[in-house]
Amino acid sequence: MKYYIIAGETSGDLHGANLIKALKKEDSEAEFHIVGGDQMQAAAGEKVLIHTSEMAFMGFVEVLMNLKSISKNLKKVKADILKVNPDTVILIDFPGFNLKVAEYVKKLGIKVCYYISPKIWAWNQKRVYKIKRLVDHMFCILPFEVKFYKSFHYHVDYVGNPLLDAIDAYQFQPDFRERNELTDLPIIALLPGSRKMEIDNILPEMVGLYNLFPAHQLIIAGAPNFDVSYYQRYIGDYPIQVVFDQTYDLLKNAEAAVVTSGTATLETALLRVPQVVVYKANPITIMLARKFIKVRFISLVNLINDYLSVIELIQNDCTTKSIADELGLLISNREHRESVLENYDDLIEKMGTPGASEKTAHLIYEYMTRE
Repeated sequence: MKYYIIAGETSGDLHGANLIKALKKEDSEAEFHIVGGDQMQAAAGEKVLIHTSEMAFMGFVEVLMNLKSISKNLKKVKADILKVNPDTVILIDFPGFNLKVAEYVKKLGIKVCYYISPKIWAWNQKRVYKIKRLVDHMFCILPFEVKFYKSFHYHVDYVGNPLLDAIDAYQFQPDFRERNELTDLPIIALLPGSRKMEIDNILPEMVGLYNLFPAHQLIIAGAPNFDVSYYQRYIGDYPIQVVFDQTYDLLKNAEAAVVTSGTATLETALLRVPQVVVYKANPITIMLARKFIKVRFISLVNLINDYLSVIELIQNDCTTKSIADELGLLISNREHRESVLENYDDLIEKMGTPGASEKTAHLIYEYMTRE
């Protein structure tokens, strides 16, 4: 069977790679055509049509500034799908782009599967009607999404969360410190995100922590679509190291973390590392987001628990001083630290067990062979 899989950002690339591995086990004749990143490319053994580094634009203003690139990518994907004529197109999150692809694919009579639902419960909930019209099978990874879709009389499959799969399968490196020539000082992990816009806005605030935590070493988790020279422009003369493709090892060795809102906040919680969640973007983007987004929190940890489990510092609150104040509590205040870890216990119980990739692959193959 021919599978065309599209992921537009780094987190989707990870989940796409695990799904490809699971589909190979379900379907011995599986053939893959992919839009994604390095991990999907490695799992499929096929070159990506477009790399995630050319696609990941986030925020109202940022998207408007890159409309020409987005349009070009969309045309390229449509032409390739027409040429390949896959049995199904599997879309992974990334709704602004992927829902346009779904509209095109539906007209071709190709089955549309969607893995990792767009966050339509956060804003513009009317998009659910578009999804009902365009998507044949939706596979959700957040427990509360099933109830949301049910309220619109749309059946979805809850498959658990693929991050549990990724963490469960990861081979942690016991010599992480040695191989990266780190000192014995406790580590504060800095996760500034995977998009240029995020890093440009947030990393300067993170780097400023260096002088405030002299008894710690600050280590940055580098995104695969950038090299160390990109981070160096913000690090300057500070002896702050950047590690690539070792985020889980970094977190496993960290005493605390500062994490840009996104999938990484959930990974950090599942690895039980006390964290401060931060976010800073174009002021117009934030203004519009606050007007239209209808959720109380921005981090997945707080959204899933449905209460304030970790502190969120957004826009004007995202300053070096504010981050340092919260970090100080997480590191030195035992009661506060234990409270965050107890909140993580609630989260882990709600998340369930690993197996999302396998469940999704099994359902996709079953649906496709049955229909």
